[in-house]
Amino acid sequence: MKPDFEKLQKAEGGLISFNSFLSTSKNKKVSFEFAVRALLKPDTVGILFIMPIDPYIKSTPFASITELSYSEAQEEEILFSMHTVFRVNAIKQIGNKNQLYQVELQLTSDQDQQLRLLTDRIREEAGSGIGWHRLDNLLLKIGQFNKAEELYNVLLEQTSDEDEKQHYYNQLGYVKNEQGDYGKAIWYHEKVLEIRQKTLPPNHLLLATSYNKIGNVYINMREYSKTLSFYKKAYEILKNTFSSNHPLLATSYNNIGIVYEKMGENSKALSFYEKALEIKEKTLPSNHPSLATSYNNMVIVYTNMGEYSKALSYCEKSLEIKEKTLPPNHSDLATSYNNMFTVYNSMGEYSKALSVCKKALEIQEKILPPNHSDLATSYNNIGFLYNKMGEYPKALSFYEEALEIYQKTLPSNHPNLATSYNNIGRLYDNMGEYSKALSSHEKALEIWQKTLPSNHPSLATSYSNIGLVYDQLGEYWKALSFYEEALEIYQRTLPSDHPDLATLYN
Repeated sequence: MKPDFEKLQKAEGGLISFNSFLSTSKNKKVSFEFAVRALLKPDTVGILFIMPIDPYIKSTPFASITELSYSEAQEEEILFSMHTVFRVNAIKQIGNKNQLYQVELQLTSDQDQQLRLLTDRIREEAGSGIGWHRLDNLLLKIGQFNKAEELYNVLLEQTSDEDEKQHYYNQLGYVKNEQGDYGKAIWYHEKVLEIRQKTLPPNHLLLATSYNKIGNVYINMREYSKTLSFYKKAYEILKNTFSSNHPLLATSYNNIGIVYEKMGENSKALSFYEKALEIKEKTLPSNHPSLATSYNNMVIVYTNMGEYSKALSYCEKSLEIKEKTLPPNHSDLATSYNNMFTVYNSMGEYSKALSVCKKALEIQEKILPPNHSDLATSYNNIGFLYNKMGEYPKALSFYEEALEIYQKTLPSNHPNLATSYNNIGRLYDNMGEYSKALSSHEKALEIWQKTLPSNHPSLATSYSNIGLVYDQLGEYWKALSFYEEALEIYQRTLPSDHPDLATLYN
């Protein structure tokens, strides 16, 4: 399929692994006949893999099965073992057909430095345990949360060991957080914290782990003051335990930076993100997924500050790593696509923004339950773009899908509901239905006034939107009052050359 080939193109110079036995042929004509069959279907791409093989490389078992092959005289078949890893050296179009390509692969060895570094790091992060513990960590790494939950529940029923139970409670809390079931996630993590507080000294590293895990859930619930409190408790323990370049300190800096970013304090967020990135660039291989996470964080804060060229640069770095190291339906890929949407949207490149946003949604619809909040976010994003492009019926359809999810799953004053009301208000404003627009914007403002700091950019957005509606209605004094509220916030939180300030001045 063409989307799969596009991913392969982006992996040029990187690594590729086949997750099944790989059947090849020494007869180029036979292989080419298989490849050209793709020309019969417009949505497929034929690939002729060229693999020069050094028989002295012992890391990958392969064998000639010519005598066992169905067409032994023609195929001269060579069979490679499962999970063979190759380096993608070159990708060349064959002839004038954009459906037919030659891809040159090089078999990796145990001495391949990039592969060895990445493998060692993944093995380290998968844990030093054995058996089921290594499997459950691996399932989490590749985003298989439903399978991991099934495994944990079975193992929890089978064990009587208290340490084992703590481990499974922790992992179930992580899974529930990823699935969007935040109440259960908090319950599992607080159960572990309660046990540890009774049995461990106050500066024990496992307490920091519990504080971080609880903070990870609260940030998804938009309870930022609670989040910051737990993250800072974890940081104090880590700071007194490890050296200044330890990876866990980088994680702590990232966590605190995320909270400040969510609270609209971008300068503080950037400071913590830079500390985290400095540690990671010193201690991790260049294609490590954790670097991609830091790059994503830089994308968000630079976008908030209006520095879009820097944001796009970090977004591309992050996506490059993830496309080379993660499965095609991993949730982190969707995150990168959504971050790229934010940048392109801010730059006014709506067609590019729509393309990457649809890629994110395609992944999310495959891996998330139908009422997950991330799906609602993507529906809102796509609706927003259609609104900008003047396709109002499509925009309203996506906005209503998002609002329906939020109304089913969130409390009535949740900020995500405010986002939906705000987006629908903008749409009605563009359609000239000003009374409906005003009603929606007032609902959004009411929620944000209850849940956000007084200088948060979302409040400024809401004031500006209401001012615009009053302006359209000819109620200019009311409009001016709301514009001034928005301007005051922007002057406190944005650089002097930010485009949102210019819009208000005009």
